Amino acid sequence: MTAASSRSALTSILPPVVFGVGGLVLWQVLTVAAGVPSFLLPAPTDIAEQFVENFDRILDAAVATGTNALIGLLIGAVLGIAAAMVAVRFHIVDGLLSPLAGAAAAVPIVAMAPLLNSMYSTTTDTPRRMVVTVVVFFPMFVSTAKGLRQVPKVQQDLLTSYAASGWQVTRTVRLPAALPYLFTGLRIAAPGAVIAAVIAEYFGGLQNGLGSRITSAAANTAYPRAWAYVVGAMLVGLVFLLAVLLLEFLTRRPRTTPWRST
Repeated sequence: MTAASSRSALTSILPPVVFGVGGLVLWQVLTVAAGVPSFLLPAPTDIAEQFVENFDRILDAAVATGTNALIGLLIGAVLGIAAAMVAVRFHIVDGLLSPLAGAAAAVPIVAMAPLLNSMYSTTTDTPRRMVVTVVVFFPMFVSTAKGLRQVPKVQQDLLTSYAASGWQVTRTVRLPAALPYLFTGLRIAAPGAVIAAVIAEYFGGLQNGLGSRITSAAANTAYPRAWAYVVGAMLVGLVFLLAVLLLEFLTRRPRTTPWRST
C-alpha cells in the first residue's frame, strides 16, 4: 500500500471513528451529569455492561433474527430481479408490476406484520420472512429494472443483428450493465431486511428474536438490557451491509466480471 493510499484510507476512516467516539463520550457525560433516568436514555457504560452479561442470549437472538432476515432478503431479491427482467422485456407486465410493487412498498410494516401473524401458527417464522420479502422486493425491483434499461441501443441492435434471443440479450448485455443498480438496491434492502425482521417480531410469534427480546426487556423495565439488544440488531444490520459491500467488491474484479474492467 502506497503512502497516498494510506492517507486516503485514513482520511475516510478517521472522521466517522472520531465522530462516533466523541458522540459516545458526550452521551456518557450528559446522562451521568444530568442524571437522566435509564427509561429515557441509559448510559453507554450500562448498555455495554448488559451487552457483555447477556452476550450469549443476544447472539442466539441475533442468529434467529438474522436467519429470518437472510431468507427474506434472498427470496425478495430473487423475486425482485426476476420481476424486473420480465417487466423490462414485456411492457404490459411492466405496467402491471410497477403499480403493484409501489403499493406493496407503501404498506407499513406495523400494519402488515400483525395480519400475517394472525394467518399462521405462532410457532412458525413464516410471517416474519414474508414481511422481509415484501420489504426487499420493491427496492430490488426498481433498481434492477432501471439498470436493465441503461443498455446502449447500439449494443442491443448489434445482438439483434446476430439473431440473439431476448434471454441472450438480457444475460450478455442487460444484466452486466445493471450490476451497479442491482447492488444499489441490495445496499438499501440488506439493512432494511434486518429492520423489517426486528419489527415483525414485535407482534407475536416465537419469542426468540431480537425484536421479541427488546419488547420483553422494556416491559420489565430493564432498559439498559433492551438497548443492548438494540445494539445487537445494529450489528446484524452492519454485517448484512458489509456482506453486500464485499460481494460488490468481488464482482468489480476484472477476473470475475471482465465487462467491469474498464
